Amino acid sequence: MTVEPKFTQHDVKITDIQPQYEGFLSIYKYRLRHRLFAGGWSEEIDRELMDRGDAVVVLPYDPVTDELVVLEQFRVGAMNNEQGPWLFEFVAGMFDGDESAQEVAERELMEEAGLTAKRLHEALTYYSSPGGTNERISIYIAEVDANQAAEFGGLAEEHEDIRVSTIGFADAVQMLAQGKFNNAASVIGLQWIQLNKSRLFKTQE
Repeated sequence: MTVEPKFTQHDVKITDIQPQYEGFLSIYKYRLRHRLFAGGWSEEIDRELMDRGDAVVVLPYDPVTDELVVLEQFRVGAMNNEQGPWLFEFVAGMFDGDESAQEVAERELMEEAGLTAKRLHEALTYYSSPGGTNERISIYIAEVDANQAAEFGGLAEEHEDIRVSTIGFADAVQMLAQGKFNNAASVIGLQWIQLNKSRLFKTQE
């Protein structure tokens, strides 16, 4: 038996929104009240929210060779990472204008890995850290020819410097177990494809 949510957006009352900083990452202070599970309403509370915008992550997978295309790039948020701030990741990017998630996936796949998807499989959408940001991540699995992957990727005008590698699926799983994939989208995407790979690509296996 599943559990259904008790409340909706209509069970929150926002009384004020004050911008704290507006830029690539914008921060707003909300004053609000919300319904309580035990009944009644909360007092007015303040919550700071980072408005980052939504993003798409793509795991490029070659079902013929059983390989994944993996990226490595510098991330300022990982400056305290023991192995350094260059992380193993998958293709990812933000929405540009009124693009659909699939359009973002296709654009970023070419820009960052030099690849075109034969098929795109929608995996899931999740909130990256809803205690402080409204960012939602949509994950796709792209069926690709890994032999077509570029050696390097990214856009110079966006200061992207990406190394592209092709690794066996079993090796990627081992890297996950060893903690070499240590960012949320990559971990979640790898776990999802582990659970669903045989279903998605049963005709090739």
